[in-house]
Amino acid sequence: MHLIDIGANLTHESFRHDFDAVLERAREHGVERMVVTGASRSGSEHALALARAHAGVLYATAGVHPHHAGDYGAETDALLRSLQRAPEVLAVGETGLDYYRDLAPRPAQRAAFEQQLAIAIDLHKPLFLHQRDAHDDFHALLKAARDQVPAVVVHCFTDQRRALFDYLDLDCHIGITGWVCDERRGLHLRELVREIPANRLLLETDAPYLLPRDVKPQPSHRRNEPMYLAHICDVVASLRGAAPDALATQTAANARAFFGIR
Repeated sequence: MHLIDIGANLTHESFRHDFDAVLERAREHGVERMVVTGASRSGSEHALALARAHAGVLYATAGVHPHHAGDYGAETDALLRSLQRAPEVLAVGETGLDYYRDLAPRPAQRAAFEQQLAIAIDLHKPLFLHQRDAHDDFHALLKAARDQVPAVVVHCFTDQRRALFDYLDLDCHIGITGWVCDERRGLHLRELVREIPANRLLLETDAPYLLPRDVKPQPSHRRNEPMYLAHICDVVASLRGAAPDALATQTAANARAFFGIR
């Protein structure tokens, strides 16, 4: 397989003790490149540092997750704009809205999202987006900006049919994680994943979160890592009636085109 993990939180502290081994296991499982998610000021700077230290294997995004929207101000905006000019930073985000956890006030979430949409518009960069229990507000803000940005991925999609087709109607890509492997809450996604056009499908682990529940054996530490993207690819391929190698090739090509990876 030749896979690209479009969303891995490799700045997470759980990777500090065995980072090089994590990258090696990913390579052994066919995951050739990974995009490190920047989800805060410090996290975005760290993601860029990792991408620079592992050129050609790791890339980065830079943004502020809605959980941290309360900290978004002029200084943060200036930092993100500066980071976006680095060639290793391929997209604006992770940004969006999260009304499920509501860790930041909703007005602050919307304001931070709008400011990061403006960065993507001004710099003509793709968007790496998060949405949970906030579809209507999220869709309205995204729709207003969509024609002014080159590409959009709704990362870690877990929503319902209406949301999926609203995003597809906006010519968005859809990121699928190990959520599809979860028999408790991913059953509806097993149906929807068949309806994503082949050229709009992207695969990701969201490591260290969302370890696929059907991985055997389950690691004792319960940490997800990019090596498990091969398992997610196998599951999605089975659901779509496709060969895993063909799906890996297609989704990697989609990722290269989306992020401009050569």
